[in-house]
Amino acid sequence: MIKIAFAGFRHGHINTLYKLAEANPDVEIVAAYEADANARANAEKTLGVRFTHENYEDMLKDENIDVVAIGDYFGVRGSLAIAALKAGKHVYADKPLCTSLSELDEIEALAKEKKLKVGCMLDMRYNKNTQMIRNFIQEGKLGEVHAIFFSGQHPLLYGSRPNWYFEEGKHGGTINDIAIHGIDYIEYITGLSLKKVIGARCWNAFATEVPTFKDCGQFMVELTNGAGLMADVSYAAPNSSGYKLPFYWRFTIWGTKGVMEFSTNSEEIIIALNGNPGIETITAPEIDIGDCLSVFVDELKGKPTDIDTTSVIRATRNTLKIQEYA
Repeated sequence: MIKIAFAGFRHGHINTLYKLAEANPDVEIVAAYEADANARANAEKTLGVRFTHENYEDMLKDENIDVVAIGDYFGVRGSLAIAALKAGKHVYADKPLCTSLSELDEIEALAKEKKLKVGCMLDMRYNKNTQMIRNFIQEGKLGEVHAIFFSGQHPLLYGSRPNWYFEEGKHGGTINDIAIHGIDYIEYITGLSLKKVIGARCWNAFATEVPTFKDCGQFMVELTNGAGLMADVSYAAPNSSGYKLPFYWRFTIWGTKGVMEFSTNSEEIIIALNGNPGIETITAPEIDIGDCLSVFVDELKGKPTDIDTTSVIRATRNTLKIQEYA
């Protein structure tokens, strides 16, 4: 049985992880900590969390804990992860894992030194379309990939999104916040990783109440085979649409044999191949796609997994490089 402690409930994603932990037969929740009184009260009310510690350092002294799951505000996550690793605990975090390359360097070094695992909620991999898309590309049916565009615009939801998002030093950048999903996903389905950042920009456009908050993010990078990738991960989607728009996390990938387009909100994958007139639409079958926590549990058990500590560190590093450029 893997015993997990939760540190921070400042973002809704950690609520999802808490529920996954409750449902996983190989996981036992043994501790919880939250410094913010409002966040603690909300977690108690909505999730039934039983908080066991008033102090994070004291929680880390508990030898009964195997894994620390981190869901505090973004700017403090790196330091929480570093402290957990120093205490001999594996780390599993909501994204982003941290907000600086120096923090990531220390996280990577500690994980190697102490032979600990580091996981992250890169759950876009578990979209029902993913394996069909990955197989199509990996089998060469699209040819060599040379150009990619993805858009991951989110609604800003100012007023309902946690206030700390807009406080200096707590967010860490819109690209680091959102783009890691797309960066990780592209590498998973194509096998291509970041080679060089060509350009990146963040600016304020929609969060007029907080002019210092750079809510828009765009970038252009070169991938390892020379392919170009462009992306927009701005907080530009209409608030009233939420996350339900058909082009939420939309990907277009061009290869030497054709082009494919899909989004995480659609069950259909559109493909146009050289030699075939028009387009073809395929639908992913209903399959058990698993979940991100179960894969991390498998890694802890020593089983081979598609995502592991190395790939989490790499996706985090690549995204932080783009954010730093902006």
